[in-house]
Amino acid sequence: MDFAGQGTPISESGFKGVLTGLGVEAAALWAMLRVETSGAGFLPDRRPQILFERHVFARFTGGKFNQTAPDISNPVAGGYEARGAHQYDRLEKAIALDREAALQSCSWGIGQVMGFHAETLGYTNVDDMVNAAVRSEDDQLKAVSRFLTINNLNKVLKANDWAKFAHGYNGPNYATNNYDSNLKKQYEQLLANGLPDLHVRAAQLYLRYAGLDPGPVDGLMGDKTRGAVRQFQQRSSLAVTGVLDDPTFTALLGESG
Repeated sequence: MDFAGQGTPISESGFKGVLTGLGVEAAALWAMLRVETSGAGFLPDRRPQILFERHVFARFTGGKFNQTAPDISNPVAGGYEARGAHQYDRLEKAIALDREAALQSCSWGIGQVMGFHAETLGYTNVDDMVNAAVRSEDDQLKAVSRFLTINNLNKVLKANDWAKFAHGYNGPNYATNNYDSNLKKQYEQLLANGLPDLHVRAAQLYLRYAGLDPGPVDGLMGDKTRGAVRQFQQRSSLAVTGVLDDPTFTALLGESG
């Protein structure tokens, strides 16, 4: 499977649709997404964000690779190694041993939903879920929405019960990585600083795809994003203003194919 797709960013309609279905505050949903993936569902190479879980792979394969490949098959959670593209190195190694179990053992996309939930969430199989994650962040968000709804976690998120939500979404050991307090912190920052501007956020993703560094994909037009916009404008023979105007955004879209 080629895991690199168009890397299409969250759309206004996609986000509103999920938000309406869940019945939660935008700030609460963004807080969860930021804690899971810093708010971006794709890597700069347009592959979905993933995290390979070696203990899940060991469980789905009956531990038969624990001795020969302990880095990717181990009954003990952890050993994640470097985040980002390296997780695909680990995934490819697992695919060579057991493809379905490997895909099931990854968390996928902006909300890091585990592949083994695929059929419960209404996908035909894990390939169907992964193909959706490759397509767009809107599709990744749908997986998040289905998971939250099926597990009644949307109601917990609506109540801003961070500890209960953290337990339901991240597991009983959520406190070891401060998942609940990080959710609360992100939520409060979003209320104080404003919600992501999806137009700016899309440009930040496209700037990443173009090999530039706009800083966090947070939908805020900060100095680093302006600097990346200026770099892109200069190399694209546009007026170098640092302003995300229509010609600049159109050129970004054109370069993204």
